[in-house]
Amino acid sequence: MQQEKLSAARISTVDVAGVTLIADLSGALFWEEQRLLVVSDLHLEKGSSFAARGVLLPPYDTVATLSRLSAVVARHDPRMVIALGDSFHDRSAHERLSAPDREAIAALQLRRDWIWISGNHDPALPSDLGGVVASEVAIGGIAFRHEPTGASGEIAGHLHPKARVSTRGRSMERRCFACDGERAVMPAFGAYAGGLSIRDAAFAKIFGTPGFMAHVLGDVRLHTIAAARCY
Repeated sequence: MQQEKLSAARISTVDVAGVTLIADLSGALFWEEQRLLVVSDLHLEKGSSFAARGVLLPPYDTVATLSRLSAVVARHDPRMVIALGDSFHDRSAHERLSAPDREAIAALQLRRDWIWISGNHDPALPSDLGGVVASEVAIGGIAFRHEPTGASGEIAGHLHPKARVSTRGRSMERRCFACDGERAVMPAFGAYAGGLSIRDAAFAKIFGTPGFMAHVLGDVRLHTIAAARCY
């Protein structure tokens, strides 16, 4: 049954330091052997943060993000979930969660381990969110952290990679995984999270070479393109 669900999503994979992970079109990674799901940069309550500063956005980003997260959790049925930092858009965002949104988070955590990695937007997560808080986690030779360091065996977030490519005579900009086989930077999962071009110098610093790949989130599958071909 689970294999049928994954087949429907057209399985794509990325390799990090000898570990093969399923790259879900939602922007999540699933390590099947460990039954581990990884998401990054949810930025919950970004809409309400902007509204407080007079920038009015539709206040539905948290609902939309949690709904997508629910779908990917249901698809893979992980034993553990790691949220790679900036799960909340600011230090007080968790206080603005609605009761239904809190219930949705609690439901996602039922019968599974849940780890919140602290990020630069949410460095001091409260204990009443469920799960545990950590600065980083190492599992089977893979280190999970918020800000990438360029170390081998690292899966990180923070930079919100996106790629602009040309296809059928028009340009398309999509979120992507950035990976060179030894390390990976995950796309932001949050509905309102922006993105940084993988041609930015920040990625050259992480990967040390223009030879890394952009695994671009398409409509029905991942498109793997050399970062040097993006613009």
